[in-house]
Amino acid sequence: MWSTTSRPVFRRFVGAVAVGVALAATSGCTVPVDTVAGISVTGDGHLLGVMMVCGHRIDGATLYVDSADVNKTVTVGSWTVDRPLTAGLATWTLDSPAAGWTATRPLAPLTSRTTYVLYGWTKDNSWSSSSVSFTLTDRDRLTPEKVRYDNISDNGDESVIAVPIAEFKARACQNK
Repeated sequence: MWSTTSRPVFRRFVGAVAVGVALAATSGCTVPVDTVAGISVTGDGHLLGVMMVCGHRIDGATLYVDSADVNKTVTVGSWTVDRPLTAGLATWTLDSPAAGWTATRPLAPLTSRTTYVLYGWTKDNSWSSSSVSFTLTDRDRLTPEKVRYDNISDNGDESVIAVPIAEFKARACQNK
C-alpha cells in the first residue's frame, strides 16, 4: 500500500522517465557525415558528381529535387558504385554510363528554376555525405576542373563555393 506522500514523487519519477525516453527516441537519428559531395562539369558540359570521401566509405549517390515537403521529394537520378568508395576523390558523369558506376535510376532531364540536391550514402546507412544544391544556372557557371560544394568553415558557417578541384581535395575534409 502506498502512502499519499509517495504518489507525487512516483508521478514525477514516471514523468522524468517518459521525458528521457522521448528525448532518446528523437535524438541521434541522423546518419554521420564523412564525405563531401560536389558537382562539376566536363569539357563538353556534362554534369559530374564529385565525392571526397574523408575516411570511411560511400556506396552510391542520389540526385533529387529540393522540396520543403519530404513527401514530394522527387529522385531524378541515382547511382551505385561497383566497389565502395574509400578515402579519396571520385567523380562520375551523371548523364551517361561511367566506369565503376551503375545508374539505378538514369538521370532525368533537368529543368530551369528547379533546385537539385546531390548527396552520397551507404547501403546500411552507416555513413553519408554532405549535400550540395544547385540549379541549372549554377551548373552553367561552372568550368571544368572547378567543384561546387557546401563548405563548412572553422566556426561552423556554411556557404556554397566553387573552387579548383585541387583546392577541393585539399580543403573538403578539413572540418569532417
